Amino acid sequence: MIIEAVADYACQCGEGPLWSPVEKKVYWVDIPKGRLFRFDPSTGAHEQVYQDRPIGGLTLQADGSLLCFRDQGNIVVWDKGRVTRTIIESLPDLATTRFNDVCADPEGRVFCGTLSAPGLSGRLYRLDTDGTLTQIGDGYGTPNGMGFDRDNRLLYFNDSGSDHPVTYVFDYDRATGALANRRIFRDARKNQDPGKADGLAVDVQGNIWTGRWNGSALIQFNPKGDSMTTIPFPARKISSLCFAGDELRDIYATSAGGDQRATDGAQAGALFRIRNMPISGLARHVSRL
Repeated sequence: MIIEAVADYACQCGEGPLWSPVEKKVYWVDIPKGRLFRFDPSTGAHEQVYQDRPIGGLTLQADGSLLCFRDQGNIVVWDKGRVTRTIIESLPDLATTRFNDVCADPEGRVFCGTLSAPGLSGRLYRLDTDGTLTQIGDGYGTPNGMGFDRDNRLLYFNDSGSDHPVTYVFDYDRATGALANRRIFRDARKNQDPGKADGLAVDVQGNIWTGRWNGSALIQFNPKGDSMTTIPFPARKISSLCFAGDELRDIYATSAGGDQRATDGAQAGALFRIRNMPISGLARHVSRL
């Protein structure tokens, strides 16, 4: 298994890798600097395509544009190099924080987390297709990666808060978008897992993959929560991953720490790739806003 650094922008917090089957390209962000990048696997070319305010998460829209979740509750549509539409300008409750990881559901809604801030816990929201944003959970430390099981009956959700990092699983109602029966899927501290579960992806067999912040790895868990495969990386903060390519057999993983390479690794902040995995990933759902 060969791990390649295919694009190195020394990201302070590289995140949100997203495969666009429309363009056959990978997008990702450097959150605090508000930089948006694009990589073309067919040529190896990569570029920064946009920079503005911090972007915490991305979804691919049904029309091929990107839905960007930013600071202060701001949500916009980005297409062909510019912001073309604003879904939410700002929210008073989120004035001191930003969106973090996000995940579209089968109906085009988006589940999105917000970071904790002084006097404010991390929250989980659902953005419906009409633009309505509803808070559906709070009390979290650092809401992070999310993903649906292969039957779209469960939603996995990482809370990588420093006190007690865990992966939760919810029952999910596709008709209403409701989440219920939250329980712990994997307790990182109890199981002595390396680092904290950050970004998340699911493969076609229903296994859950997580990027390990401060753990220098990706870890694959089976649907029972048992550890299966650990892939070490040459960077300490592996923040997220996506499956990409025509058969979704390539993994792209983002990393952080480009501003702290003495401690986080010489390639910290790069975008990494593993080609021809023995298993395909599930296609991510698209948002419809």
